[in-house]
Amino acid sequence: MKAAIAGILGLLLAAFAIPAADAADNIVVASKIDTEGALLGNIIAIVLKKDGLGVDNRLLLGPTQIVRRAILEGQIDIYPEYTGNGAVFFARESDPVWHDAARGYDTVKALDAERNRLIWLAAAPADNSWAIAVNGDLAKTHNLKSLEDFAAFVNSGGAVRLAASAEFVESPGALPAFEKAYGFTLARRQLLELVGGDTSATIRAAAEGISGVNAGMAYGTDGALAALKLVVLTDDKGAQTVYRPAPVIRSPVLSAHPEIASLLAPAFAGLTREKLQALNARIAVEGDDAAVVASDYLAGLAK
Repeated sequence: MKAAIAGILGLLLAAFAIPAADAADNIVVASKIDTEGALLGNIIAIVLKKDGLGVDNRLLLGPTQIVRRAILEGQIDIYPEYTGNGAVFFARESDPVWHDAARGYDTVKALDAERNRLIWLAAAPADNSWAIAVNGDLAKTHNLKSLEDFAAFVNSGGAVRLAASAEFVESPGALPAFEKAYGFTLARRQLLELVGGDTSATIRAAAEGISGVNAGMAYGTDGALAALKLVVLTDDKGAQTVYRPAPVIRSPVLSAHPEIASLLAPAFAGLTREKLQALNARIAVEGDDAAVVASDYLAGLAK
């Protein structure tokens, strides 16, 4: 099965026809295929361009597995990643280090530098942990505020259908972690798996009841949650790992352009959870272009 998956990923990467990156050429900037990925990727690209560096835009390249493999194979140079994904990258899902922001960052930074020559630059203070958001009417009717409330509702036979990505459903640190911590299980018929990891689709499905969905995978920094009148269930037991966004760059590229670290540090330092929610809302709710939102954010920092 692993060999088959690897083969499929290889074919998908080949389809993008990305040449192997070279430190002397344009810096290949990529991102994942979701709203926040587009925002963070554009922030990186704009900062580098403003400093006069050549940039090859490969934003919205694909889900985590595709983008991660692309940088490992030298097909891209830099992209925004989340510290909590180190648990999966290095098969250390049960390590409690990922529940601590500082320790998780230090751990993934050390492991990636040693094993893959990938350098994690300064992370944003925001925590974009996975969450479950439920339809506002459902939450009001059944008094659902926390994941403990949700677990009791599921276990009592309450009608639940959750829209999520395959990654959320299968990753040990996502839905399985919620189920284990709070003692509930969602059957396959209670899940609607959507292609990709864009939470704008999952939370809209929950808000509008698409295909019977009344709950959706969400991220802590999603901007559309309040606008769609969804209730984010509190994770009082800390089941989730911490996901702080940070630029990840290939070591040869950083060696050729060491200034990149200091250029990107202030841009990511300003990305609190509240700020990311506001920026993401402009894209997901108001329909603004991610590049425009990123540019406006950076212009605001410069004032």
